[in-house]
Amino acid sequence: MPIKIDRRGLDQLIKNAKELDGKHQVKMVDMLSPQFVSAHSEFDDLASLFAASGFKIDGPDDFAAIPYDQWDAFIAANTDFENWAEMQKAGHLHYVKGRLNKGL
Repeated sequence: MPIKIDRRGLDQLIKNAKELDGKHQVKMVDMLSPQFVSAHSEFDDLASLFAASGFKIDGPDDFAAIPYDQWDAFIAANTDFENWAEMQKAGHLHYVKGRLNKGL
């Protein structure tokens, strides 16, 4: 009796991995999605987190002007993370897992 193997899931995973290959620019709001932010803080999304920080953040230049130690302290006090780098790393992992599992 022949054995049939359904490879659709594996084929989709391979396709998703190929789409992730190479260098990509990912918007911060995509990497730190509302689902991610709300799971790791009391905020609904990244915009709410930024608004509650007390810093003026209307664009990348404003964000870059925030003193790292003050931003890290805000992240440590208001999220599950010890600092901004840890939050970004976890957000990146969440983003990649989501992209790998897309369509599965």
